[in-house]
Amino acid sequence: MNERGALIKKIFDPYFEAPLEIWESFATYLKPYSYKKNELIKESNKKEKYLHIITKGSAGIFLWKENSTICLDLCYDNEFFGDYMSFLTQKPTELFTQAIEHTELLSISYLDLNELYKGSDISLNIGRVASESLFIHKQTQQIDLLMLTAEERYVKLLERQPEIIKRTPQKHIASYLGITPESFSRIRKKITL
Repeated sequence: MNERGALIKKIFDPYFEAPLEIWESFATYLKPYSYKKNELIKESNKKEKYLHIITKGSAGIFLWKENSTICLDLCYDNEFFGDYMSFLTQKPTELFTQAIEHTELLSISYLDLNELYKGSDISLNIGRVASESLFIHKQTQQIDLLMLTAEERYVKLLERQPEIIKRTPQKHIASYLGITPESFSRIRKKITL
């Protein structure tokens, strides 16, 4: 059994079940990459060449605005990751992506993914599943930002990633929640009581 294929199957199974052989074939298109803590994965105003799956670690999607970094997304083990808008359009964006801790990725290039799509209907389903997963994640995040308080968003984030405080700088969590570090500190104290 191909270890990488089994991992990919585990990640995709909640969205789209397929035989292990399919995932083993798909895994041959994935290239492993490793990034040190705080290392840039994609620079601002550059084109995203890869769609990533985080196999170990965490990374964020950021925007530099008015001399500060704004965290748009936090991604962890077994999640899809990348500047998806740039990946789809193959145009640069202002976003940059960065490893938050030592991070290992399996990545597929834009060209390889499109080559894979030509191969079979199952390949198209794999791409559809990844796209839908990224869209649902982003849409849920936007709805939460509009409908939930910062405290409720933090509780939801803790449910998704219970060890977030150990793995992610508080300034990134606060930015992701759309609040100041001071407000985040008050929320943390309130929730841990």
